[in-house]
Amino acid sequence: MATFSFDIVSEYNKAEMNNVFALVQKEIENRYDFKGTPASIDWLSDKLGFKVIGANDWQIDSIIDIIRKKLSSRNQSSKVLDLSKQTVSSNLKATREIPFISGLDQDKAKKITKLIKDKTPKAKAQIQGETVRVSSASKDELQTVMRIVETQDFDFPIIFNNYR
Repeated sequence: MATFSFDIVSEYNKAEMNNVFALVQKEIENRYDFKGTPASIDWLSDKLGFKVIGANDWQIDSIIDIIRKKLSSRNQSSKVLDLSKQTVSSNLKATREIPFISGLDQDKAKKITKLIKDKTPKAKAQIQGETVRVSSASKDELQTVMRIVETQDFDFPIIFNNYR
């Protein structure tokens, strides 16, 4: 009997993040309330996040709202943004680094496997590095697992791949 499987990972779509960056940059350039201010967006090293620059906290928050709107318009989760870092103000300019959340650590992977084992006992979930491999003899069971995991409100992005 064949066994079917898929992987659960916590990643972001790099191409979509490039698109979001370009859209946010364009909106900042066109907004009247940002004219003549240092408001801008830049990449962190190796495109692992955004660096938001503004005149004050209000502008930083406005730019973050624009980023969230552009993410949702591109069907991307705003959970990919790590908003835990504080805004740094100096020389009449405020900056905030927003790295992207990527990869499942052991605690996150354990939450997912426990959920799967509690809700669907026929499906097997295994932690393999930064991924959770879910396998079952039934494709319907795997689709049930996907629906259950999607409905949970995790504080990190979830993507399903390697569906076999």
